[in-house]
Amino acid sequence: MKFMKLGSRPDTFYTTEAVRSVSSEVSSDLIIQVKGSRYMLHKFPLLSKCMRLQRICSESPETLQPQIIQLPDFPGGIEAFELCAKFCYGITITLSAYNIVAVRCAAEYLQMTEDVEKGNLVYKIEVFFNSCILHGWKDSMITLQSTKAFSLWSEDLGITSRCIESIASKVLTHPSKVSLSHSHSRRVQDDMSCNGAESQRHQQTIKGWWAEDIAELSIDLYWRTMIGIKSGGKIPSNLIGEALQVYASRWLPNISRKVKTNREATTASTSDSDSASEVTSKHRLVLESLVSLLPSEKGAVSCSFLLKLLKVANILNASSSSKMELARRVALQLEEARVSDLLIPCLSHSSDTLYDVDIVLTIFEQFMLQGQSPPTSPPRSKLGIERRRRSRSAENVDLGFQEARRSSASHSSKLKVGRIVDGYLQETAKDVNLPLSKFIAIAETIPNFSRPDHDDLYRAIDIYLKAHPELNKSERKRLCRILDCRKLSVEACMHAAQNEKLPLRVVVQVLFFEKARAAATGAKVADLPSNIKALLASHNIDPSKPPGPLSTTTSIPADDEWSNSGIKSPKSRNSRLRTKVAGEDDLDENEMNHDGMGRPSKFKAFCALPRRPKRMFNKLLSINRSGSEKN
Repeated sequence: MKFMKLGSRPDTFYTTEAVRSVSSEVSSDLIIQVKGSRYMLHKFPLLSKCMRLQRICSESPETLQPQIIQLPDFPGGIEAFELCAKFCYGITITLSAYNIVAVRCAAEYLQMTEDVEKGNLVYKIEVFFNSCILHGWKDSMITLQSTKAFSLWSEDLGITSRCIESIASKVLTHPSKVSLSHSHSRRVQDDMSCNGAESQRHQQTIKGWWAEDIAELSIDLYWRTMIGIKSGGKIPSNLIGEALQVYASRWLPNISRKVKTNREATTASTSDSDSASEVTSKHRLVLESLVSLLPSEKGAVSCSFLLKLLKVANILNASSSSKMELARRVALQLEEARVSDLLIPCLSHSSDTLYDVDIVLTIFEQFMLQGQSPPTSPPRSKLGIERRRRSRSAENVDLGFQEARRSSASHSSKLKVGRIVDGYLQETAKDVNLPLSKFIAIAETIPNFSRPDHDDLYRAIDIYLKAHPELNKSERKRLCRILDCRKLSVEACMHAAQNEKLPLRVVVQVLFFEKARAAATGAKVADLPSNIKALLASHNIDPSKPPGPLSTTTSIPADDEWSNSGIKSPKSRNSRLRTKVAGEDDLDENEMNHDGMGRPSKFKAFCALPRRPKRMFNKLLSINRSGSEKN
């Protein structure tokens, strides 16, 4: 740390009966009162360097008694005033980063400028500040922190802005060229290897050596410093994100455990409520400032950190704009989320749900609104056009390949999000206050192709039915409409066939598809429990025989009627299989390499199948032949 000594005389100030005086053969002729303290001093040394005291004394009439001057609004208090007074007497004083702001403000208040005397205190402080303080990292940090007590004076004198510019410039500079003297910076230097090279495991730490140091700043100074760092354009967005995480862990407490006490805040005393409200306001300001500093690049901060901020924003009742911004950013990288992070406590008095389902529903909707990729493969016509373009331009080949890779990545991300949604449904389904409409709305946010199987969705439905036994038949039917029995595994089908809480129509569908699957594989369907057999027998359904088209079953009550769009004849299933194979061919063609040789075995096998255009051509040829024979 840098310091500067001014003056050469020994300290002769002393205290008598709460009055500070200076040893001198000349009697005191000036009394100065600074915030309750009295100083018995002399006019000559003070007035020769302080323009303000000169003007005050000139405006007062001459008297034989010592003149009294009151300075109630003196910046820096008695410590800064005494240093200025000792400078006037030539007594040795020491200036450093800890007291330079207070003394500089006091000297400006007393107008100790060059207009009064050459080499005055203001000039000496400015030289020391610019040549020493701003050149050191720790000195700049300490000085910037000390400006908080003199915010208006520091802003007017440019101390705050100059410190921020100095810190930002050092962050943008390689740490080897900066005088690193703070604690974290010292640890980084200790991590250097013996030969002077930086070890690989500390590379990232060295790049973000400044994060812990600036985390000690108050939020207003931190915000301005980070704006200066970001405006430089040299710091990667991931390092900016790491610095924000460090600051959040330093200033945002883990207050999620106080959810229940916040709901009972009405029982607290008035003083406690005011104090808690003040603390909440400070935390809210920190949160909203951090949200405004988040880098725009995707992946700059982890999805887990964004969800933690969203959880804190919900607890602190932050602005709706901050919540929506966090929800939008979470949606951009939702595939990285964990179900536990999405369990955000609900603090709204208008809702009795355990978790804030609305904000999570917004996240899921924002994810689907991104339009990352179409749910189906491109049409054949577009693929054909793309093939013709391949022979014309190699650049178009690269663009098409990159587009295919983006679509594939988006498809996989939606598959991951599908599993996240089903996991979230299983957790929230335990809440007895969760409305059916919200459960269904969350389940329907993702497209059908995002769920290759419906086992997790079935578990969520089963949990919801157990937690909500009051649902009537219509509501249970509405709930189970989102379930596709064709996508259930054997274990899930066996569980569903014995689940008495499911509508009867769902049990019939499960049995039908399970029998069809067993017949296709040559397996044997397990025997049903007696209660399920009795229930089916009461509706004239024999589980031992293959069921006919369910549309002809008239013995099922109207309440249990179900859509039979998913139950078709074997012929329709074969056509559906052909459609699926054709769709897979489209996907294969879309994923081909530049040379058109992607997955050739499957593609050639499919090309060997008889095609409808060939049959139509043969039919037309036979018609033409018969016509020519008649002629």
